[in-house]
Amino acid sequence: MAYAIARLKKLKRSNLTGSASHASRERETPNADPNQNNIRFIGSNNPEERLEDLVLAKIAEQEQKRKIRTDGVYCVEFLLSASPSYFRPDCPTNAGYYEPQKLDNWLEATHQWLADEYSDRIVRAELHLDEATPHIHAYFVPVDDQGQLRCNHYFDGRQKIHKFQDSYYDTMRLIGLERGIKGSRAQHQDIKDFYRIVEEGRDLEASDLSEEQLQAKAADRDRATRRKEEMEATAKALAKENELLQKRVQELEQQTEQLRDLALEDVAWELGLNRERQRWHGQNHIINIDGSKFSELDPSSSLEGNGAIDLVMHVNECNFRQAIAWLNDCFGEAGAERAALAQARKVTAEIIQSEPRPTFQLRVEDKTKWLSVSNYLTQKRGIPSNFVEVLHNRGLVYADDQQNAVFVMRNLDGQATGAFKRGTRGENNNFKGYEKGTKRRDSWFHFHLGGQPTEPAQRLVLCKSPIDAVSFAMLEYQVKGVPTRTLYMAVDDPKNLPVEQLQHIPTVKVAFDPDHTGDAAARGVKELLPQARKLKCKANDWNEELVNFSRQLQQHHSQQRHENQGMEL
Repeated sequence: MAYAIARLKKLKRSNLTGSASHASRERETPNADPNQNNIRFIGSNNPEERLEDLVLAKIAEQEQKRKIRTDGVYCVEFLLSASPSYFRPDCPTNAGYYEPQKLDNWLEATHQWLADEYSDRIVRAELHLDEATPHIHAYFVPVDDQGQLRCNHYFDGRQKIHKFQDSYYDTMRLIGLERGIKGSRAQHQDIKDFYRIVEEGRDLEASDLSEEQLQAKAADRDRATRRKEEMEATAKALAKENELLQKRVQELEQQTEQLRDLALEDVAWELGLNRERQRWHGQNHIINIDGSKFSELDPSSSLEGNGAIDLVMHVNECNFRQAIAWLNDCFGEAGAERAALAQARKVTAEIIQSEPRPTFQLRVEDKTKWLSVSNYLTQKRGIPSNFVEVLHNRGLVYADDQQNAVFVMRNLDGQATGAFKRGTRGENNNFKGYEKGTKRRDSWFHFHLGGQPTEPAQRLVLCKSPIDAVSFAMLEYQVKGVPTRTLYMAVDDPKNLPVEQLQHIPTVKVAFDPDHTGDAAARGVKELLPQARKLKCKANDWNEELVNFSRQLQQHHSQQRHENQGMEL
């Protein structure tokens, strides 16, 4: 059983020269074969370039906001290796030998791990091949994301060292290495202890381990066994899923075949025509067939057609219903249905190509009714009058000839593609609904607040109705302001949510009604936008909460005025 080995040693400035001298073989190293060349795969091979200079240069790249302590950690040395039984599985005790492919796999995986985890903070890394077992010395400068030299940020305490080892193992397991000892309460073996094992060219044995380490090793083995069982179960599930998928593909292929029109050659044969020189003759007809199209070549009866039904109607001189009956008699009900569906698709395609697409037209604004609608929105709905005018000036709300408040719905390109109407006439007017022709799957009442107009939205707030969207926005604006660019949108059903355009927005708030319908809709949004979080409304809806807030604010202002008048008296 071969293990990944990852150990570290913290180096103060005074330790850098000694560590570099050993790694670079600038001093005599016992047990090292002078005939073997080591490989420096990160950093320059310039013999004049000192490790200390590299470390100080990396630190100097950032402006240190605090003075570095005299005993501070300037660099961390990593020793990375694997059990000898990995490099030479057939002869683990044959020190100095390794299988080239095993070495290449391990070196490539380790190099990629260093790049992914530590990037350019690794200033030097060397592969040693002149001792019993291949191993790597890598030097890491612990500069954090703020540019400060902070070794404790990376390696302070047992948990962070475990995280370092776990990270290395997660890469090494891809090449067949197991996790080393984890969870032991025994004293941590430093880089010297493991370097001794590497030099001696032997694997970790039971005699090297404490009782607690043996228990941790057994626990790791149990976890590996469970993981293997889980992977086998997953593989079986995937195989079953693949089998069902193949079955579904076959069903779809059969359905596709059923959607194809009948072959015109087969229909012509059933009609009593005979093929002569690529043309079909009979019953005073000479017909050329090209795929699903046919043409009559008899000068006295020139005609072009498309599909089985047209051909039957032409040759038998019958109407549509009679052609269907004839096809049913010759090809059965399934054949007649195929021909009918093909004919329907053909007619549909012709309509799509010839008929212009319907365009939504907003109902004409009635400016004489705007004052009444504006009073409804400000006095009954509690929306600040200045924001009502902003919406009106932007063309997002206006009055129609029936004194309805018309909230303009647009696609995300800003084009008006629908409208939502709310009745305002009378005391208990409950009328509301979409304007005729509204494209609900591509229409939303929406607007932005906060930030700069050119900035992309960083927040999204989804509400059930336009009035709720405006009410929620005003609550936020009046209570704490809108510090970042926010898109407010009315969406009454998750199925018309433009997920592709919204999924990049990092913060999504779902402000639906606090009832079963609202909860179900919020769950639907959560499935489509995992970053979504539901907000809790204290009232029945957000407009009611805005009205309550406005009332409390007015009472507070009235009380302040009363107190100020009392002070003046």
